[in-house]
Amino acid sequence: MAINVTDAAFDEVVMKSEVPVIVDFWAVWCGPCRMVGPIVEEIGVEYEGKAKVVKLDVDNNPQTAAQFGIRNIPTILFFKNGQVVDKQIGAVPKQVLVNKLEAIL
Repeated sequence: MAINVTDAAFDEVVMKSEVPVIVDFWAVWCGPCRMVGPIVEEIGVEYEGKAKVVKLDVDNNPQTAAQFGIRNIPTILFFKNGQVVDKQIGAVPKQVLVNKLEAIL
C-alpha cells in the first residue's frame, strides 16, 4: 500500500528510510497520474517490507516538488539511503517501475 506523504513528513518517511523508497509525484487533475496510481499501489502491496511506496501530491506539497526539480508529472523518484538513484517521468508499464526497483533492492 502506498503512503501519502507531506512536505513536513518527507524527510522522516523518505530520506531516513532504511529500505529503498519509490516516491510518486502526482496531482489530482493529472490524467497520466491516474493511470500510474493503481500501478504504484500494486507495487506497494507486492514489496511491503522490502521497499516503501510513497505518493506526494505536488499541489498540496510544492516545497518537496521544488526541492527535487519536479516539472512534469507523474514523476517517480527512486531513493536509496536518502539519495535519488533513479527516476521515471511519465506513465509507463508496471514492469518498467518494477525493474528499476529491483535494481536498487
